[in-house]
Amino acid sequence: MFKNIHLPYYEKVWLTIGALSLVVFLTILGILAIGLGLEPPGQMRTMPPEEVQTTAPFNKPELVKTGPNEYKATMVAQMFTFLPGELEIPAGSTVHFEVTSPDVVHGLYIPNTNVNIMAVPGHIAEFTYTFKEAGDYLILCHEYCGSGHQLMMGKLKVI
Repeated sequence: MFKNIHLPYYEKVWLTIGALSLVVFLTILGILAIGLGLEPPGQMRTMPPEEVQTTAPFNKPELVKTGPNEYKATMVAQMFTFLPGELEIPAGSTVHFEVTSPDVVHGLYIPNTNVNIMAVPGHIAEFTYTFKEAGDYLILCHEYCGSGHQLMMGKLKVI
């Protein structure tokens, strides 16, 4: 590989090892990306923040049953509350969250789950999670959103 280059033997060895490592890494990464069907994120849904209160479905945020043990939670994170503030689902249900914000950046975090959503004004964030265990789950804002941030929380009851 390095026959015409005048490098010490050990430099040639390490350059070869580095080049082969890079080829192996990129090959494995490509195989995993194709094999697991990984794709870049699709088109991001947006809406003008000032129209959140008047545009469906965010003008009436609610939890809607969409199938057996499947729900869609349309939520608005705004100063200093989540709309709706309380949700109730049966254990084993899958919830498709759809969240936006009309004012500032908020977070929607449910401890002891991997639900962690950024609510950015003008963007519609989506996340799906299955709640297998019954219990009361807090919905917390984990992005500082102003002087009442510590009071911004909701409740998800899994029965």
